[in-house]
Amino acid sequence: MKKFDYIIIGGGCAGLSLAYELEINDRLKDKTLAIIENRKEYKRDKTWSFWKVFDHNFDDCVIKSWNSFTINTSEISHELTNKEFPYQSIDSGKFYSKIRSKLSTNSNVSFYDNLKEINSENSIIFNSVFEKHPDKSGLWQHFQGIEIETTNKIFDEEIMNLMDFNCDQRNDVHFFYTLPFSKNKALVETTWLSDLENQNLMDYDLQLENYIKNNLGIKSYKINFTEKGAIPLFYPSIKNNKKVINIGSAGGMTRLSTGYTFLNIQEHSKYIVKNIDKINEVKIFELGKKYHFLDKVFLRVLKRYPEKMPKIFLNMFKTSSNTIIKFLSNKSNLIEDIKIISKMPKLIFLKALFN
Repeated sequence: MKKFDYIIIGGGCAGLSLAYELEINDRLKDKTLAIIENRKEYKRDKTWSFWKVFDHNFDDCVIKSWNSFTINTSEISHELTNKEFPYQSIDSGKFYSKIRSKLSTNSNVSFYDNLKEINSENSIIFNSVFEKHPDKSGLWQHFQGIEIETTNKIFDEEIMNLMDFNCDQRNDVHFFYTLPFSKNKALVETTWLSDLENQNLMDYDLQLENYIKNNLGIKSYKINFTEKGAIPLFYPSIKNNKKVINIGSAGGMTRLSTGYTFLNIQEHSKYIVKNIDKINEVKIFELGKKYHFLDKVFLRVLKRYPEKMPKIFLNMFKTSSNTIIKFLSNKSNLIEDIKIISKMPKLIFLKALFN
């Protein structure tokens, strides 16, 4: 069986991002890489969105950027604008195509269906596959989105709706998310923050149909694309060791309070490539202990007091746009952290902190 210097398990966002970073930094000129991925074809299956707080390699894969966004509850709508950090959405189909096209020019890169096909004994392994048996009782961000197209020009393409809590909560945390790509095309997504044990929350098709009809006032549309997923809002049990380095959600790159992962993956990939020659000796890349701590308390409150979360989220966004964006993107300083914390209801957060 063939031997490889590097092996990446999982050819999704994290695995391909790392492979691309290795390739464009000439780290695969005299090194071999195997990517383990069993999907039969690559096509658009996800939309990755984030605030662009630093440059990345995939501006040419961005569908749309926005500088204004809203947060809605049943009582109020709050709008923020930020010119410094645009909110971007990436088309996974373009992302896959760009990276696979680049990797195809290097004969040192190979794709395999499973790890059994190669000799991994002396390889450095990067694993992006989350634990095999996920805990359904933990908190997850689970969702379904559809890109809809209308005949008439309905949407304001200059502003996106980040969270709309004006919907049935069902004793959990539920919001809709609308990204207008043009005046007649938008991604509309129903999102839940809950465990995965309650099947009654998963009538996504009906939720989307009712929201588009009753909240957006759209009676006629066609569906161009559907995406569905579940993001774990807890860290995996698998740990790094000298032979296997975890990346993506498996490596703790998902911000637990938000589900944002894409930019964290890019930052982690750059860190790995910079330190690739001594990767087993350098400090493990983390999002930051303060965010681990704050997210843990926040999610404890979310689980205990789901009915309070629409107002809590709304209050968070009543700081300056720079403050909230940097906080949600792991780039905030102590003063900005304090501004966010000051917006939280003190009693229930103190209870969550000490219990």
